Amino acid sequence: MSKSGQYRLEIVERLADIPAIEWNTLLPTDAGPFLQHAFLSALEETGCVGGNTGWQVAHLSLRQADQLVGAIPLYLKQHSYGEFVFDWSWAQAYEQQGLQYYPKVLCAIPFTPVQGTRILCKPELDHLEIGITLIKAIKSLLTDNHLSSAHFLFPQASEAEILKQQGFLLRDSVQFHWHNQNFATFEQFLSVLTMKRRKNIRRERQQVDKEAISFRHIPGKESSEQDWEFFFDCYQNTYLEHQSSPYLNKTFFKLWAKQMPESLHLIIAERDQKPIAASLIVVDKAQSKAYGRYWGAIEHIPCLHFETAYYQAIEYCIAQGIQTFEGGAQGEHKMARGFLPTTIQSAHFIQDPQFAKAVGHFLEREHQGIGAYVDELAEHSPLKSTKVRP
Repeated sequence: MSKSGQYRLEIVERLADIPAIEWNTLLPTDAGPFLQHAFLSALEETGCVGGNTGWQVAHLSLRQADQLVGAIPLYLKQHSYGEFVFDWSWAQAYEQQGLQYYPKVLCAIPFTPVQGTRILCKPELDHLEIGITLIKAIKSLLTDNHLSSAHFLFPQASEAEILKQQGFLLRDSVQFHWHNQNFATFEQFLSVLTMKRRKNIRRERQQVDKEAISFRHIPGKESSEQDWEFFFDCYQNTYLEHQSSPYLNKTFFKLWAKQMPESLHLIIAERDQKPIAASLIVVDKAQSKAYGRYWGAIEHIPCLHFETAYYQAIEYCIAQGIQTFEGGAQGEHKMARGFLPTTIQSAHFIQDPQFAKAVGHFLEREHQGIGAYVDELAEHSPLKSTKVRP
């Protein structure tokens, strides 16, 4: 791409062109599974991104004397699907002014609303210096190619602050996370909830029990080809029920399970030894976190979703001593199941000054609205105490 002082910047169109050991050396110890070379390259290798998906791979790399010292996972987007931060109205307003919103530059983990590091840097180097160099390169990319905007989805708070100092606008999002208080059992977890929530959860679980459904917990390392075949049928069915197409394909899930089995945990619901539903948890034991990612069923049974995707996952976290279970984006219904609201941010740089000003005013109003929304949620906390953890 270009040279910047002692650094050389390049756009990499295939992560496979960067050796896995080089990329993973840039990751902090708490990076989690989604930034791993194996995960991101699997998305590319199986055609979930790239090609005609609207996710053009354009990772930004920074080298110093041929050594990779920094990078940003980057995509040129032709739409806003699979992001969990919604800017469709921005695109419409932008184009109404006779401007072209797409393609836009996106730094994100595709289809994954998980907060984490976005600006990668060799641990022994100055993260701020590397970060500013990469951010300035993205701004140059916008100018040189007449692109509308750049977006960083769910960066770490420290990175969001750097981006803000570099002229990016911050936007709030609300997610719902479950927090382990060193519970020994599911019943102990229920004991910290209000009576109304306890009764509701017990009623939902009893409804599933009446159907004589059992659950198999399958660590990724013990999963079989048949398990993943069934899981994908469930996953795909969830999208079909909503009259849409899944972002990920069967080949991706099988490759993911082969390359990163230690990060995956399947839960399969069965009746009369016949599988009828499944959910997937992504596990990060280093950070003591689990992420609920995908769920689906081939038969409708009331409350089976809550049992398979939430309650069985919470039991797994309690058994494994995992401290946080992230239920993903959206879904106030998760609060009734013991999850608490958490505010995280994304960062956005709009190239057109007048439009950037308008978006800035919008985000100020939205920030106030989300603050009021979170305060209102706190009044309906599922915990006996009305105090919501940050």
